[in-house]
Amino acid sequence: MNLPLSTPTLPGVGGVIKARSEDFFVQEIPLYEPSGDGEHVFCEIEKVGIPTFTAIDWIARGLDVPTREIGYAGMKDAKAVTRQTLSIWGTTPEAVMGLRLQGLKVLWAARHGNKLRLGHLAGNRFAIKIREVQPTDVVKAKTIMETLERRGIPNYFGEQRFGRRANNDKFGAALIRSDNVEVLRLLLGDPMDGLDNNKIMNARKAFEARDNEASMKHWPRSAGLERRILARLMKTRKPGMAVRAIDEKLRRLWINALQSKIFNNILAMRVDEFDKVELGDLAYKHDTGSVFRVEDLAAETVRAAAFEISATGPLLGYRMTLPTDRPLEMEQSVFATYGLTPEMFRHEGQHRIKGARRPLRIRPTDINLVGGVDDDGSYITVAFTLPAGSFATVVMAEVMKAVDTSDDEVPESDEDENDESESPEEVTD
Repeated sequence: MNLPLSTPTLPGVGGVIKARSEDFFVQEIPLYEPSGDGEHVFCEIEKVGIPTFTAIDWIARGLDVPTREIGYAGMKDAKAVTRQTLSIWGTTPEAVMGLRLQGLKVLWAARHGNKLRLGHLAGNRFAIKIREVQPTDVVKAKTIMETLERRGIPNYFGEQRFGRRANNDKFGAALIRSDNVEVLRLLLGDPMDGLDNNKIMNARKAFEARDNEASMKHWPRSAGLERRILARLMKTRKPGMAVRAIDEKLRRLWINALQSKIFNNILAMRVDEFDKVELGDLAYKHDTGSVFRVEDLAAETVRAAAFEISATGPLLGYRMTLPTDRPLEMEQSVFATYGLTPEMFRHEGQHRIKGARRPLRIRPTDINLVGGVDDDGSYITVAFTLPAGSFATVVMAEVMKAVDTSDDEVPESDEDENDESESPEEVTD
C-alpha cells in the first residue's frame, strides 16, 4: 500500500511470509465463554488452508443446517492455520463434535444462549514464520518489536481491505456520491494490465467502448457478478437499477473500504508523531474505549506518553464527531480529495452510514521472537497478540520492511472491523 512506516530507520529482516499455510497461525481470543445453556452451539474449529466461508458451508452441509444459522466473530486467512469460534443453531454439541471434514477439526463444543456476531472477540494471537531470512537477524526484529511495544503500531487497515484490484474504496466513493455510471465503469470497465487476463481485458475494453453486447460475449462464465449486472444494465438501460442489483453486502464492503482508505491516508499524514495528541484531537481511552476531546494539551500529552490514550482518526459517516483545530484541517483535506463530506453518508436506506472514530495506534502484547532452521529452511518466528480489528500484516511490514505474501481473498483479521457498531464514537469529558 506504500504507507509510511513508524520505524523507517530501523533495518528490517526481509524475507517472505505465507510460504506455507503452516507458517501463519492465528487464534481468536474470545470476548466471552459459552454459558453451557441455550439453543446455539458454540464451537472452536481449527482449519488449514480453508477460507472462513468455505468452512461454514462445509459445516452447514455436514450438520444439515442453513449457513445463515452459523455465526462467526471474524474472517480469517485462507492460507493459514486458524482457530476460530463459530455458533450454530439447530444442532447439538455431540453432532458438532462428530463432524469429520478434511483440513478442519472441531476442538470443543458447548451450548450458549445467543448467536455469535461479527466483532464479538477480544483479539487475535498470531505466530508468523518469516522464511528466506538469516535466523540471527532475530536481533533486528527484536529491536523493532520493542519500539512498537513502546510507541505502538500504526493502526492501518491492511491491503486486503481494498481488494485484488486495490480499488474497493473508489467503488465506495462512487456509491456515496450516487455516481452510478462510475460504479459500473469500475465494475465492468477500467482494464488493468497485469491483473486482467485476455478475456476479461477484452470485456472491459468493450464496455468502455460502449459495446455492451461484445462485452457480454467476452466476460467468462466465472464472472457471475459482472455478467449479471451487465445483463441488468442492457435490459433496463438505467445505471441506477443495475447498481441496485449489486448485493448489499458487497456495496457495504466497498463503503467500508472507502472509510478505511480515508483513515489510512490521515494516519499516514500523522505517522511521524502518531503516538502524540494535539489540541482539538478526539482521543481514545485504551482502558474504556471511550473518546474525549483534547483541551488540556499538557495533561493529555503525559497520558499519551504513558499509552493511556491515543489520537483517533475518522471512519467517515454522518454522525461521526469531528475534531477541531489542526486535526480537523488534516481530516477535511483528505475528505476533499474524494469530494466527500460527512453529510453525504446520510443516504436513506442502504448507504446510511453513521461513522465512528478509530485509534491511530494499538499496542502489540505477549511478544515472542525465535530464530532457527527446520526442514523447510531458515526462519524467524514473530508471535504477538493484537486487539480485534487490527492487521498482522501491518506489524510484519514494520519487521520485514517489505512484505511478500500470496494473494488471499480474505483478510487475516476481521472482515468488518470498521463497522461503526463496534467502534468508539461517544465523546465524553
